[in-house]
Amino acid sequence: MKALLINGSPNPKGNTYHALTMVAESLNAAGVDTEIVQIGATAVQGCIGCRQCLKTGRCGMNDKLYNHIYEQLDEIDAIVLASPTYFAGPNGSLCALLDRLYYSAGSKLAYKPGATIAVARRGGASATLDCLNKYITYNNQPLVSSFYWNMIYGMKPGEVHMDAEGAQTLRHLGRNLAWVMQCIAAGPEHPRLEEPRAWTHFIR
Repeated sequence: MKALLINGSPNPKGNTYHALTMVAESLNAAGVDTEIVQIGATAVQGCIGCRQCLKTGRCGMNDKLYNHIYEQLDEIDAIVLASPTYFAGPNGSLCALLDRLYYSAGSKLAYKPGATIAVARRGGASATLDCLNKYITYNNQPLVSSFYWNMIYGMKPGEVHMDAEGAQTLRHLGRNLAWVMQCIAAGPEHPRLEEPRAWTHFIR
């Protein structure tokens, strides 16, 4: 089994990376392979509504970051979305990537468990989690939790290790995610939606 962990920070070894390593260590201890993908500091194109993905099954913008993640979607069993908190929300570059990924290839992630992490200096983490959770809960994915909200605090790189409760929360999140993955692997295939999707636009 494998979990893909997306680091939504432009800083490759910042606190978001350190937070993800806490989750990855618990997953690895449970026998789950992990990869942390960092979105980097290069500008990330948002969705432009071209709808090419409805014809091809993947985003029409041929960028390296999207392609690297897309190519793994059939092979992974879970996904973790993590972001620093910017103005009480996730990094906009991460949202630009996730908008395209979930719109064009959400079916490849459906029924695979997901988890989210918010990293903050002080406030806004709840709103960051709320935004990231919507990608998971929109997409027929079980949202995995810990014993507390998946938040961790720090300013300088590595300071999150000083947040004892936050670190424990994330270690336990990794264990819960591994358990859910194992339960799904051992159980019957999930019944898919068998009726046509109802689309309403509230236009009268």
